[in-house]
Amino acid sequence: MESLLGTSLPVFVGLTLILFGGAAWMTGQAVASTWRPWWQTVPYSFLLGVGDRFLTFALFGGELLSPLGYLVHSLVLLAIASLAHRAMRVHRMVTQYPWLYERAGLLSWRARAG
Repeated sequence: MESLLGTSLPVFVGLTLILFGGAAWMTGQAVASTWRPWWQTVPYSFLLGVGDRFLTFALFGGELLSPLGYLVHSLVLLAIASLAHRAMRVHRMVTQYPWLYERAGLLSWRARAG
């Protein structure tokens, strides 16, 4: 597991999921709240992955240039940012156009009947 993540599991959970995951969540929300498309979360997520790898290296002695670790961390951050983008887009659609759409779950909306 450590070779896949490029660091230990507690460091991955604490740094990537909690700290940088929160930043990825806010990034996804910011991109969606300005009506920008989903794909714009991709470069931001990979930049967050660079910061994550650097702090893993600087604070916990992880491998700095671990391509597989960087890819795994960045893809996890991209998944979090994408989920936040979709959730915020749904929120924006149902609050900005309440006469047209209603929430149909956490990640979707539907046209109002009638």
